[in-house]
Amino acid sequence: MSKILVVSDSHGLTKELEEIRERHLGEVDVMIHCGDSQLMPENKAISGYFTVAGNCDFGGFPDELMTSVAGRKIFITHGHHYSVKSSLMNLKYKAEEVGAQIVCFGHSHELGAEVLNGTLFLNPGSIRLPRGRMEKTYVVLDLQEDTIKMSIFELNGREIAGLAREFAV
Repeated sequence: MSKILVVSDSHGLTKELEEIRERHLGEVDVMIHCGDSQLMPENKAISGYFTVAGNCDFGGFPDELMTSVAGRKIFITHGHHYSVKSSLMNLKYKAEEVGAQIVCFGHSHELGAEVLNGTLFLNPGSIRLPRGRMEKTYVVLDLQEDTIKMSIFELNGREIAGLAREFAV
């Protein structure tokens, strides 16, 4: 079993990224930031996060990253190059191309998760400017052998238990 923390669209926040990192440091194996941090890579607030560049980032983060956790391939992008605000189709094709079982993205600031063709597509929402919900959210995924358990947290660390989901992927 492994856990992944996923955050996105922090738009300049630093103290909050540090608090999230410290809060979950001992319990997660990987921390992902899906872009629009608006920080430079050397900023200590973003250290420890696998970070991609968003449309508001200027400073040396890659557009995309791949990593593997517990045998599952994870594709990370901000989403603006894939028009995620209108459709997941382009991102779905990219996931198939790279063989990803989990796709983490941001850009729309809308919390959401769905499985398409056996791949989990996850947008953790925004910890600065959420859309579609009032809560400023991030996600922890618990990768188990044949399921993924998703827990949603508010910026202050409170779990929103009613939004927890389990996916068979």
